[in-house]
Amino acid sequence: MSVSKALKSSKLVSWKPTGRLQQTLAGCVERNGVGLHSGKVSSVRLWPELASRGRYFEFRCRSIPAAIEFAQISPLCTSLSKDGFRIRTVEHLLSALEASGVDNCRIEIEAFDDKEIDAEIPIFDGSAREWVEAVEEVGLAVATDLDGNCVEKMAPHVNEPVCAWRNDSFVVAFPSPAVQITYGINFPQAPVIGRQWFSTYPLDNLVYSMQIALSRTFCIYEEIEPMRNAGLIKGGSLKNAIVCSSSKGWLNPPLHFIDEPCRHKILDLIGDLSMVAQSGNQGLPVAHIVAYKGGHALHADFARRLIGMSGKSNMLTMVAEKLFF
Repeated sequence: MSVSKALKSSKLVSWKPTGRLQQTLAGCVERNGVGLHSGKVSSVRLWPELASRGRYFEFRCRSIPAAIEFAQISPLCTSLSKDGFRIRTVEHLLSALEASGVDNCRIEIEAFDDKEIDAEIPIFDGSAREWVEAVEEVGLAVATDLDGNCVEKMAPHVNEPVCAWRNDSFVVAFPSPAVQITYGINFPQAPVIGRQWFSTYPLDNLVYSMQIALSRTFCIYEEIEPMRNAGLIKGGSLKNAIVCSSSKGWLNPPLHFIDEPCRHKILDLIGDLSMVAQSGNQGLPVAHIVAYKGGHALHADFARRLIGMSGKSNMLTMVAEKLFF
C-alpha cells in the first residue's frame, strides 16, 4: 500500500488516515439529461480512475479538476472553470460521489452543440438520486495506482472552530470525532416552508442515500419570473424542482420529506465541500458543521477558508441565491 501525496493544508485542518482505502467505480456508467439553467441536453459518463487522481471533468479534451481552486460560483449553482471552459451545476453529482465513496473518477461531459465552451450537468428530478443509483449500478472497487498499489484514504479534520458568514447567514465547523451536519433555513415569504432545521449524525453513505439524496431543489413560485428574465432556469419545470407559492403552498406535492428543502441544502453543502478533496482523499471535513441560510457562494467561501485560500464571491450572486435553490 502506498501513501497519499503531500496535501495542501492550513492551521485550521489536519489530514488524518481514515482506516479505509481510496475507491473508484467498478465500471463505466452513463446518464443523459437536461440542464436546469441552460435547458440543453448533455451526456455524462463516469469512468473508473487510478488512485490519487481524484475526481475531475473532461470536456472538449480539457481536464477540469473538481477542486475549490477552480470553483466559479454562478448565480444559483456551482461551476468549475479552467482555460475558458466551464462546467455548470456540478454540486448534485459531486455530492453523490463524495457521499458514496467514489474518490477517484473521470467525469466525461458531451454537449451536443459543438460550438459551446461550457456544459451543464443534467438536473434530473432536482435531487442526487439518479447519481446515487448510477454508482450503485456499477458498484465500487479499490483504486490502485500505476504500479498496482492501493492508497490509504485521508480526511481533513478541523482543529479549531472555523466560520464564514454574510450578514445573518453563516457556515461554521467545530472539531468533532465524526462528520455531522446541522442546517437551518428561513423563508418567511413562504409560510409553508418557514423556518426549518435538520441534523444528521453520523453522516455516512447509508444515511445520505436514505435521508439526503432524495431531497429535491426548490423555489418560490413568485420568484421564478425574475430568474427567467435573467436568462436562468431555462430547463426548470415541475418535474425537476418542488415549487412553493407564497399564498397557495406547494404546487407539485407530495414532498419526499416534510423538511425536504432543508435536507436539500445539506445535499448542496456536501457537493460544494467535496471540492476540498485532494489527490483522491475525502473532501468533506470531519467536524460538526452548522449552517444557517447559506448558499453556494457562502459554502465556497467556507471551503476556501478551510484550506487557507482567500477571496469571496460577489454580492450579486449572494442575492440571486436567495431566489432559487
